[in-house]
Order: sequence, then C-alpha cells, then structure tokens
Amino acid sequence: MSSDAISTARARRTKSVRVGLVLLAGLYAGWQARDEILRGVAQAWMVSDPVVTADAVAVLGGGLETRPFAAADLYKRGIAKRIVLAAVRLSPTEKLAILPSHVELNRTVLLKLDVPPEAIGTFGSDVSNTFEEARALVQWGKANGAKDIIVPTEIFSSRRVRWILDREAAGTGVHVHVLALTPLEYRVDDWWRHSESVVTFQNEIIKYLYYRMRY
Repeated sequence: MSSDAISTARARRTKSVRVGLVLLAGLYAGWQARDEILRGVAQAWMVSDPVVTADAVAVLGGGLETRPFAAADLYKRGIAKRIVLAAVRLSPTEKLAILPSHVELNRTVLLKLDVPPEAIGTFGSDVSNTFEEARALVQWGKANGAKDIIVPTEIFSSRRVRWILDREAAGTGVHVHVLALTPLEYRVDDWWRHSESVVTFQNEIIKYLYYRMRY
C-alpha cells in the first residue's frame, strides 16, 4: 500500500472516531437532560384553561378517582353552580344491577363530598365516547342556557378533550373550559417513571390523531 493510501485510510479512521465521539457526547447529554426533556414534552402536550365562574361543571366518563372530586371542589368554592354527569352507556353487568353505573358511582362520590343532591344532574343518554359526550354536553348547554361549562380531565387527555369540545361548541354560544387534572398515580414531573402513564400518554397521542382524522 502506498504512503498516500495509508494517509487517506488514517484520515478516514480519525474522522470516523471523531464522528463517533460527537454522537456519544450527544447521546450522553441527552441522557443527562432526559428528565427536563420529558417534563417539557408533557407540559407542551397538556392544555388547561383558566378557571372561570361557570354555569356548570361536567364530569365525563372515566376518571372516577379525580373528576368528581374536582367537580365537587369547584362547586363548593362557588365557581360552578351545578354539576352534570355524563349518562354513559351501561355495561352488561350494570344492566343486571350487579355493578353500579357510572352515574351512580359519581353521584355517590359527590354526595359523600357534601354536594347537595339538587345540584347534581345528568346530560346525554347512552353516550359511549368523548365525541358523543361533547355533542351531548353542548346540546345540554344550549337547552339549559349554560354559557360557560368547566370540564375537568386528566393531563394527557386534556388536548383531545378540548379539541373535540371546541369543535362541537363552535358557534353555539356555549363556552367549554378544560381543567387539566393531575392523576393520583403520576405527575408531569415524573410520568416517564411509571409504566401506566407511559402507556396512557402514547394511547392519548393515538386517540388525538384518530379524532382529528375521524371528526
């Protein structure tokens, strides 16, 4: 091999080593800053509107450990005048009265938290997803003269929930305000350390994209 060929081969090896070191340094820096990056991802994804005085707070299906508690707090602080629960489609066991319905469970939580029964109502009928809940809630708001409605939901579902609510409420005179809730199992500051929240986040990204394409 000629001296020129040897020099060229050495130069290539040196360049490859330098590129490798730069990549390793970048990976190391990314790993060191992973907490800040992942925290920023969650903060960028979630949405939460300022809390305003509202005609009602609506409790959508799911989130039994967070949503009715937030609704009771808003009512007792005088921020919302009443609480309405989504009339979610009954499961087979609920139809047989083996298990209590979603409405019954939420109502029980609210009553235990000292919300008076006359302040609790329902909206919709046999709703089975967030789209149907959003449409039913806006219809309820129009029929009952509710101009402002607060909807508490968990941090990762907040973007999808607000998008579909804004879409359904557009031009109706009903204004829906989404309040992002921190679940009991994880927070924005540590969500990537819990398998449940990682799965929840990725599922919500898929759901959001599906809703944007479907509706």
